[in-house]
Amino acid sequence: MRLALSGPERPPLAGGKPRRLVILLHGLGADGNDLIGLGRFWAPSLQDTLFLAPNAPFPCDLAPYGFQWFSSQDRSPEARLAGVRAAAPILDAFIDDALAQNGLEASDLALVGFSQGTMMALHVGLRRQSPVAGILGYSGVLFAPELLSEELRSRPRVFLAHGTEDPLLPFESLAAAEAALKSFEVPVESLVCRGLGHAIDEDGLLRGGAFLKAALSRKEGP
Repeated sequence: MRLALSGPERPPLAGGKPRRLVILLHGLGADGNDLIGLGRFWAPSLQDTLFLAPNAPFPCDLAPYGFQWFSSQDRSPEARLAGVRAAAPILDAFIDDALAQNGLEASDLALVGFSQGTMMALHVGLRRQSPVAGILGYSGVLFAPELLSEELRSRPRVFLAHGTEDPLLPFESLAAAEAALKSFEVPVESLVCRGLGHAIDEDGLLRGGAFLKAALSRKEGP
């Protein structure tokens, strides 16, 4: 039996059937409630959009609350990549179900992630056969970019933001991810958030919202 994800959602501000979909992927030790509020912030410019914020599939093993996409007890690149790979089919199935249930196509979907959620969004989004409209990632990492030479299947637009004072995931991850994506001709923009820690600031929200609006307004890939 496959694991089925669930979590809070925010229906389209305009009412009626959604024409666009944004899936919000939270970080370690959080749950869908941590990010569903972003839907309220972005809804005025994305009025026909359904926002879904699934809880990650596994209980957090570093705290007595919250969820995780994969364990961070072993922070070696090999262990974290194995965790991402194990969670990827679960997220893929959730995406497939959400699109089918709402009668939408991949080009109607954007993935938004924070921290572990960004890692999942990048891993899954770049490997889906039909490109999603965009991937918006905050404070994350692109794992094992060298694998994209064999595993890259689509080139959605990507926007990455990262704080210069992030104590959990190094700020240098931003430049590394941007360079790697560009080397594989994935269209990518980045935002340096000066003085910001492991968080999302107002500038990141505004720029991210503008990115989502532009990406979801286009049905054709680059």
